[in-house]
Amino acid sequence: MISTVLFDLDETLLDHEGAAGEAVARLFPDVDEEWLVRRWHELTEEAVDRYLAGELDFPGQRRARILRLAPELGLGDWDDARADAWIARYVALYEAAWRPFPEARRVLEVLAARGLRLGVITNGDAAQQRRKIGAIGLADVLPYVVASSEAGSAKPNPAIFRTACAGLGVPPECAAYVGDRLVTDAQGAAAAGLTGVWLDRAGGPAPGEPSVPRITTLEELPRLLAGR
Repeated sequence: MISTVLFDLDETLLDHEGAAGEAVARLFPDVDEEWLVRRWHELTEEAVDRYLAGELDFPGQRRARILRLAPELGLGDWDDARADAWIARYVALYEAAWRPFPEARRVLEVLAARGLRLGVITNGDAAQQRRKIGAIGLADVLPYVVASSEAGSAKPNPAIFRTACAGLGVPPECAAYVGDRLVTDAQGAAAAGLTGVWLDRAGGPAPGEPSVPRITTLEELPRLLAGR
């Protein structure tokens, strides 16, 4: 029986892409917004992957994004000081735009009312990720947080899921994990022995037959878990 439900943070509980897109668009208002936001997300993915692989530290992965984008916008090559000054403005706007997905708190409260233990497993900097949870008003219902920067491993490595379960004293088979990425979140959790749940908000055709349950909104999660 599932006694614990753990969640991804960005794009599962918090609208990270919306906040990031809003921030970069405000800093480059004369650039085509659709292209800019898409390109910024691509550069973010690349930089974060390098951070998780240990190639860049946390400030470095932020800097790497704008050092790539500036020449593409015709702004020339920036030095680190200019990049860091821009990043400081970006981060302020990004943090101001942090919002939970509308249904997030309601669903968490339903699960908590059932007596389920709740928490977060997230790739990223622990301090920032905990600030996010507090800023969007979910810290009281998500008291347990495991971040890759502290755990020594990152999703989809099964080790981070097992570390989280061990910290709670719960066997992996008694825990579910919910995230928006099929491989990184849902299948990674399943490989560690948890019930992985893929939150596929786009709801399009799946890449093959997913080996894990799929939902298109968090609202479907309580019913799904009730059957398990």
